[in-house]
Amino acid sequence: MKVLFAAGDARWPLWEAPLRAALTEAGVHADLTRSADPAEVDAIIYAPGGDTPDDFTPFTRCKAVLSLWAGVERIAPNPTLTQPLCRMVDPGLTQGMVEYVTAHVLRAHLGLDAVLAAQDGTWAPVIPPLASDRPVAMLGLGALGSACGQALACLGFPVLGWSRRARDLPMIECHHGPGGLRRVLERARIVVTLLPATADTENLLNAETLSWLPAGAALINPGRGTLIDDDALLAALDSGQVGQATLDVFRTEPLPPAHPYWAHPRVTVTPHVAAETRPATAARVIAENLRRIAAGEPLLHQVDREAGY
Repeated sequence: MKVLFAAGDARWPLWEAPLRAALTEAGVHADLTRSADPAEVDAIIYAPGGDTPDDFTPFTRCKAVLSLWAGVERIAPNPTLTQPLCRMVDPGLTQGMVEYVTAHVLRAHLGLDAVLAAQDGTWAPVIPPLASDRPVAMLGLGALGSACGQALACLGFPVLGWSRRARDLPMIECHHGPGGLRRVLERARIVVTLLPATADTENLLNAETLSWLPAGAALINPGRGTLIDDDALLAALDSGQVGQATLDVFRTEPLPPAHPYWAHPRVTVTPHVAAETRPATAARVIAENLRRIAAGEPLLHQVDREAGY
């Protein structure tokens, strides 16, 4: 099996050893290469970028494109991509997202920003409510959203989950559809967005939906920048309708230095670090799908091209 690593020259030194080790561990005999005749390639390990192919037409023998990213909005719409596409669902990536979301939910819940800002020698205790009194809305109940929601539920937060389609998950009160979104947002004191970027989710949080929140609610977005109408969020922050926003993803990345988010006193910007694909764990996911290709078995985490994820 000839496997093309088409994820950029800069990533190759980080991925080569973990991939080769994972292939050996999985018992997969593969010629892992950085260049090959497209007609001879059986599978592509892929991440979009300046030095990666964007025309998949010549890869006539390719049985799958295996993305290194959880999000595939920059790959899935490619009209030349007729091969099956698999997104990255990796234990290390999931754990990283759980840690990020848990940390920032607790930060918002405990009011740590205000505590740190008030270090002026005045003894003025502010006692936060218990987690059981602070409902959290988890928008998106895929692998990442469900893992984060269940972790928060274990800490005692009531977790109100929302997805486009009906779900039934332990420890999460699940809602779906337009009516479900309003019911969830009207009760949420903290909102976490972990939805994919699709036409249906673009600007999901806009002037109308943000107005459904209890005044002063916190927002944490480690999902996709397109989920939020930026102008509407800035207006909600200025009015106090949204009390604080922690944003890890943006429509333009890197976030331009002049963007209002940088200077807004109620916004925390993190530079797309919530969940990074880690070669040590993600290589095993790639190797398992390559084993499945060789064995003629169904692929893991195959993207529904119509849904976009």
